[in-house]
Amino acid sequence: MQVIRFTDTQGAVHMGYDFNGTTAALISGDLFDAPTMTTNRIEVKQLLAPIKPAAIICIGLNYRQHAEETGMAPSKYPVVFMKNPGAVTGPDSDIIIPRCCAHPPEVDYEAELAVVIGKTAKNVQPDQALSHVFGYCCANDVSARRWQKHAGGNQFVRGKSFDTFCPLGPALVTPEEINSPQALGIECRLNNQVMQKSSTADMIFTVAEIISFLSEGTTLVPGTVILTGTPSGVGFARTPPVFLTPGDILETSIQGLGALTNPIKGEAEVKT
Repeated sequence: MQVIRFTDTQGAVHMGYDFNGTTAALISGDLFDAPTMTTNRIEVKQLLAPIKPAAIICIGLNYRQHAEETGMAPSKYPVVFMKNPGAVTGPDSDIIIPRCCAHPPEVDYEAELAVVIGKTAKNVQPDQALSHVFGYCCANDVSARRWQKHAGGNQFVRGKSFDTFCPLGPALVTPEEINSPQALGIECRLNNQVMQKSSTADMIFTVAEIISFLSEGTTLVPGTVILTGTPSGVGFARTPPVFLTPGDILETSIQGLGALTNPIKGEAEVKT
């Protein structure tokens, strides 16, 4: 099943499924606690991020080839940081480059597989971890590199948490449609040029291992989003570096999960 979150023609927000490009059937109740899949169909005006995260937990340097391009040795344990849930945006929505990140250019792309927890997880063993997953979707861990490395006091969170720096979508795909989260092609295009092309098979820590590690002594509540790392090909590691600029179009696609497209704008272009 593919779950979407959307606004109708009156601006009300709904959860839905069986989206045909125009209408969707409504889901009522708690998405993570016996939701009702109705047959009531309504018009979809705009797709939103398919989930409003309870938390966003991210894993860094989790693809072997990405670790190589950064010159860093793979970590013994997953590298963990967080993003502000307020950074979430949806399909076809703008990624806004803040004024404080515009000069010099520093905003980078990171295509990622997002995992959404659907059942409370604590001290979960790897062989049981995937049973706690509600679904998967495309994500991009947009990153302001100067803020990430220096201006954020050597902490990743600030440079990863600007508004719109966490596009998610287009739909939340439930596990029965995915044979294995470790066998998915993942690709990032910038202005239709392929920048990242890999497979989740290149992950150092599997999705199950990540969930198990994060749940050690820590409760992962339903609605927690986990970003599982990015493949090689990021902009800052290129010669010369490639950063996002206003007018660009960023596309993140993952096998079986669809494509997430986001135009890039500068903060000065956005009316407040």
